[in-house]
Amino acid sequence: MSEIHIVEHYPQPVGVVWRALTDPELVPRWTATGAGGRPVGFTTEPGTSFQFVGKPKPGWDGVVNCVVLEAVEPSRLRFSWQDNEGGAVTEVCYQLTHDAETGGTTLVYEHTGFTGPGGYVMAKLLGHVRRKMLRVGLPPVLADLS
Repeated sequence: MSEIHIVEHYPQPVGVVWRALTDPELVPRWTATGAGGRPVGFTTEPGTSFQFVGKPKPGWDGVVNCVVLEAVEPSRLRFSWQDNEGGAVTEVCYQLTHDAETGGTTLVYEHTGFTGPGGYVMAKLLGHVRRKMLRVGLPPVLADLS
């Protein structure tokens, strides 16, 4: 099984990072470094079905179907992830913790459940995109919120 595991540190407090990750108006600003996914129908209420709608690419229509599995504001968000073609269901988790040393936030991003050779390739591809979003796209949004 393959997975994506990314750890990032931000100088902003947990509440600010949570807002950037969960506010439907802010998400497209930091996902623009990837496929520009915008959450449609998203709330942090467990059981909520929503979609990420991004720029279509060859072999992908730009739509990902998700269901909120867990939301503990401002520390944990977990949701399912399935492409619109009905592929394997995987799981995304954002875990935020206060960094007492810096006063900022540590974000652990995990995307798990990729299986087989296709899953390995997808995890590599998505991992590259997610790293760019979290390292290049998210910091300016957080700076604007500070």
